[in-house]
Amino acid sequence: MGYDIVNGDADGLCALHMLRLATPAQRTLITGVKRDVALLERVPPAPGLDLLVLDISLDTNHAALRRLLDDGARVQWYDHHSADLAPTHPGLHLVHDGAPDVCTSVLVDRQQGGRHRPWAVVAAFGDNLAPTARALAAAHGIGSAECATLAQLGHILNYNAYGETEADLHIAPAALYQALHACPRPADFVHGALYQRLEAGYRDDCARLQGLAPHWQRHGNSVYLLPAEAWARRASGVLANRLAASTPGASCAVVLTRRDGDYVISVRSAQPATHSASALCRQFDGGGGRAAAAGVNRLPAAELARFIACFDTYFSGTPGHEQAA
Repeated sequence: MGYDIVNGDADGLCALHMLRLATPAQRTLITGVKRDVALLERVPPAPGLDLLVLDISLDTNHAALRRLLDDGARVQWYDHHSADLAPTHPGLHLVHDGAPDVCTSVLVDRQQGGRHRPWAVVAAFGDNLAPTARALAAAHGIGSAECATLAQLGHILNYNAYGETEADLHIAPAALYQALHACPRPADFVHGALYQRLEAGYRDDCARLQGLAPHWQRHGNSVYLLPAEAWARRASGVLANRLAASTPGASCAVVLTRRDGDYVISVRSAQPATHSASALCRQFDGGGGRAAAAGVNRLPAAELARFIACFDTYFSGTPGHEQAA
């Protein structure tokens, strides 16, 4: 039996779309909201499984991966998140690059020699890798107007993945993938009704971010606090990526209040080569990601002050007094 196991964000869905455009197959899809990354745990035990895994951390899934490999699974894995725990096993084919300017769809694009390049451009924009996306577009002869359309599509696909549960999203990632996969070209999707629906939701939620002030700020680095509301859960990634793009020399964290009062953290590092966002987030239970962008899936409410102090020390060099709203 075959499974496609994929992150539900722009990068994961585009990577799968590119691979299935090249090699069509009827397989069971396992996906979810952006932070639902322990997806291998959903694979039922069975001998001889054939698994394609895209855009989720191997380290987060290493125990389930070992179980599946021991049961005889064949696993093909493309990813750019942490893979320090990758085993040496004949059943595992790992394509990994943790460089801060690489996403999973870029890895697929490399393998395909640019065959479905516009979708890799969409994914790179969605993963907040605008320089990478523009370089791919230029090498493929994509003009500025089309590039802007691909950028907007990437941002909107990524936006749709953010939520505490799929009930927060405009469309479940599995259904979104099916709609995308019916469109060989990004323009085919952009001209459809579903895109118009997602764009309207994106525009409405982003309007609520206007005028939002930082909860804490020092040396240009900042922490923003969002309420426990559905629009905030959907727009939290947009805010983190906008802050990273608008203040390239500063690091930021977006703290989203969960329904239960705890927090979800998104961090963007301005110096990923020397100050990895993942290294900071791994100091907290459930934390991880990649060098430029990482997060903590659940931070207890009582630990927010400690997180901000660690964020300050890590990115500013010396702890200081909080400037809290």
